[in-house]
Amino acid sequence: MLKEMDLENEDWVLMQRISQGNEVAVRTLYDRFGSLVFRNACQVLGSVAEAEDATQDVFVQIWRTANRYDPTRAKLVTWVMLISRRMLIDRLRRRMVRPTAISIDEGKHDVADTADLMQDIKEGSAAVRRRMAELPDLQREVIERVYLQGYSLRDVADQRNMPVGTIKSALSRGLNRLREKFGIEQTG
Repeated sequence: MLKEMDLENEDWVLMQRISQGNEVAVRTLYDRFGSLVFRNACQVLGSVAEAEDATQDVFVQIWRTANRYDPTRAKLVTWVMLISRRMLIDRLRRRMVRPTAISIDEGKHDVADTADLMQDIKEGSAAVRRRMAELPDLQREVIERVYLQGYSLRDVADQRNMPVGTIKSALSRGLNRLREKFGIEQTG
């Protein structure tokens, strides 16, 4: 019992250090639970790349809420996994309501809901060129490189020296803006 209380106190101290922005404490927490969160994310999401992004998001959320950890309510591993579970469920829900599922693996992109728009982009219709010119530079560039030049999101991320998640978000936002500009309703 005494050993368990010591561990709870150590966990609380660790979380307090994290809430104060201590990078060593964050690394310690990640070393303890990173592989557990990642394995769980892989099982739930089915994609290594998406699991990597989710794991990063989980630890950012833990860092943001570290001061809320209460060892009298749950063990640290339980608290970490509850946050992980909640965030993974949120990702799955977002995936279900999104009109387009975008995979970064091997440059495969499922755009069934916007096939006509993608065909217009490929054909370079004047209306699409005008609408594309209205997009922010990063969004336009990512759409062009992925759909016109055939690069994967990972390739574009490497070319731009940016995280894959940033490139993925730019693609998603750009496609959503184009859908809005063309009055294409999003289903879901």
